[in-house]
Amino acid sequence: MRAFPVWLRESPVGSPRWHWIPRPLRKAGRATARWIRGPDPPRDLLFTPLFPKFQELPVRFFNTVAPRRPYKVAWLFLLYAAWFVIWFVVLVKSASSGSIEDYGRPEPISCTASYWAKDNQCGLNGNDCRPFSSAGFAFRCPANCKSLIVLDERTVGNQTFNYQPFVVGGQEPGSSEPGIYRADSYLCQAAIHAGVVSDVTGGCGVVALRGAAPSFPSVTRNGLTSIAFPSTFPKSFSFVQFSSQVSCPKDPRWPLLAVTVTAIVLVSLFTTSPAVFYFSTFGILISHVGVVSDPPNLKTLPDLFSVFFSRLVPAAFVAYVLYLYAGRPLLQRVSAPSYQLSKTILYLTPAFIGALNNYTFATWIPIQRLTPHDLENEPGAKAALAIIIIILVVIVLSQAWYIRQAGLLVRYLKLYLTIGVILLILLPIPVLRLRIHHYILAMILMPGTSIPIRPSLIYQGLLLGLFINGVARWGFASLVETPEQLGEDPTTPGGWWGASYPNITNSSVTVRLDLDDRYRGNGNITFNLWEPERMEELGVDGISVLVNDVERWRGYLDEDRGETFIWRRKGRRGLGLTNHSVEAMEAMESIIEDGESDSDDGKDQPQDLFFRFAFLRGSTAGHYGPAGVWLRDGRWIPPKEEGSDEHDNEVMTGNLEIG
Repeated sequence: MRAFPVWLRESPVGSPRWHWIPRPLRKAGRATARWIRGPDPPRDLLFTPLFPKFQELPVRFFNTVAPRRPYKVAWLFLLYAAWFVIWFVVLVKSASSGSIEDYGRPEPISCTASYWAKDNQCGLNGNDCRPFSSAGFAFRCPANCKSLIVLDERTVGNQTFNYQPFVVGGQEPGSSEPGIYRADSYLCQAAIHAGVVSDVTGGCGVVALRGAAPSFPSVTRNGLTSIAFPSTFPKSFSFVQFSSQVSCPKDPRWPLLAVTVTAIVLVSLFTTSPAVFYFSTFGILISHVGVVSDPPNLKTLPDLFSVFFSRLVPAAFVAYVLYLYAGRPLLQRVSAPSYQLSKTILYLTPAFIGALNNYTFATWIPIQRLTPHDLENEPGAKAALAIIIIILVVIVLSQAWYIRQAGLLVRYLKLYLTIGVILLILLPIPVLRLRIHHYILAMILMPGTSIPIRPSLIYQGLLLGLFINGVARWGFASLVETPEQLGEDPTTPGGWWGASYPNITNSSVTVRLDLDDRYRGNGNITFNLWEPERMEELGVDGISVLVNDVERWRGYLDEDRGETFIWRRKGRRGLGLTNHSVEAMEAMESIIEDGESDSDDGKDQPQDLFFRFAFLRGSTAGHYGPAGVWLRDGRWIPPKEEGSDEHDNEVMTGNLEIG
C-alpha cells in the first residue's frame, strides 16, 4: 500500500481524515492505481527469435576469423576506413569532374537555384538581378529536384501558388524553338521539364539568359506542368542545344547509398555490441543524409562539410542521450547472437526509411510542415493528419500496454505528462507558432520504444532515421518559430505592420486611353495611393509597386513627388529593361522609348498588366496584396480589398477617359 497516494489508502476505523472522499471513489482510485502499476512481478517481454541457430551464423563465422577482441576492433576500423575511402573518393570525384566542350566544367547548383527572387528582392527594376541577358552558363543539377515544392506563397501575375513545383513557361506545343522560361523558375526543375536533365540521376546542361520575353505558356512535360504568364517579364532563359562532347558524372547518391547500406549491415550482422551497432548506424547514416542524399542547398563541398560538422556535434550528443534512455535498454536485450538477423531487418529497414524521408514520407504524406497555416492551406493535409493521429494513437496505446506489462507505466506517465505540459505552455505564446519538427517528434517518442518487443525495434529504428534526417537536413530548428520564418503573414492585419497592404479601389484609379493609337488599350493608368490616416496608424513610410511581378516604383511620404503613381502603356515597351512609369509632375504624354524601334512589329499591341502594392517601412516591404489587372482592352479589374472574403471581379469603367 505504500505506493498509493495517502488519500487512496484505507483509513483506520474511526479516522476521519480522508472520509470526505466518497468510499466508491477511493476504491476506484485504488483499482486504477493498481492497474497502472501493472502485474507484480513485472513480465519479461523479450521476444523469442525465429531460427536462432541460423541467426547465430554470422557471429560464429566472425569469431573464427577474429577470435580475440583486438582482432575484432581492427576489423571494425578496417570496415570504417573502407567505407569512408570509397564514400569520400566517389563524392569528391563526382563534385570535381565533368566537362562540356566550349563551356568548361559545369558548376554545381542546388534544386532551389533561380535567376530571380521573390517580390521586390531583386530591387527596383530588377537591377539587383542583372544581367538580364548573357551567353551560355554550364550547370549541373543534383537528383530528386522534381519533388521540390514551394513552401512560401509565390505569385505569378494574379495567381498565387504554393505546395507545388515552380516552373513558369516552356516550349510551345508543336514548336521547334527551345522553350523560354521566366527567370524566377527553379532552374533544375525547368531543366527536367525541358528534358535536359534527369530527375533520378541529375545531369548537366547549358543555360542562356534571353532578356525579356513577351509571354510564357503552361506546358506539361516530363511529369511537370509549368505555370502560364500572359505578359512580358524582363528576364528569361532557355537551354542551349549542343552536340559537343559532354562529360557529366551522375549524382552519386544511389551508388553511395549501396556503400552505406553495405557498411551498416555488415556492422549489424557481425557485432553483438549495442553501442557499436547504434553509433555505427547513427554516424554512417547521418553522414550519408547530410552530405549525399538530402543535403542543404549549398553548391560546394567545403560549404556542405562546414554545415554538416556544425550539426554533427550537437546531434551526436543528443544521440548519446537517446542511446542511454532508449537505445541501450532495447539493444542490450537483443544483443545475443540469436538476434542478429532480427535486429538487422527490424531495426535497420525502418531506419533507412526514416533517414531517406525526402524519398519516403515527404512524397507519401501531403504535410510539409506541422503548422496551423500549412494544415489549413495544403491540399489533403487535414485528412492525412487525421490518419496519422489515428495510427499514432494505436501505436502509443499498444506500446503503453507493453510498458504497463513491464511495470514501467508510472515512470513513463511522469515523463510524457511533463513533456505535454511544456508543449501546452508553448502553444499559446503570442506571435509564435509551435512547430513539431520530425526530429523533435523522434526525440519525444524514442524513450517509449525501450521494451524488448519486435514493434519496439521497428519504431526505434524509424524514429532514429527521422531524427537523423531532420537534423542533417535542417539542423536544430526551433520548437517555436515566427510566422515570417514559416513564410506566413505574422498576424492578422493590425498586428505586424507588413500584414496590411494598400487598398486600391475604383475611386483611386484613373485610366486614360490614347485616342489616336491603332491598338485600343494603350495609354496611362494613374493610382492615387496615399492613405494618410491609415499609413500613420501603421507607422509606414511609403508604398512599393510591382508591375508584372517586378518592382517599378517606390514612393515615400516625405518626398515632393506626391501620392500619384502613373504607368504608361505602349504595348510591351518598357516592360523589358527600364522603368516607363511617369511621375505626376511630368507630361502625361511623355514616353521613354529606351532606344526601341517604332516599327509595327507587334510591340505596340497592349498586354494585360498586373499591379501589386505593399507598404514600406524604410527600405523593407511588407506583404504585397492581391494583383489588380489592367486588361489589354483598357479595362481595370481591382484587387481584392483587405478584409474582404471574395475577390471583387467588378470591371472598372467609371474613371475611364478617352483622349
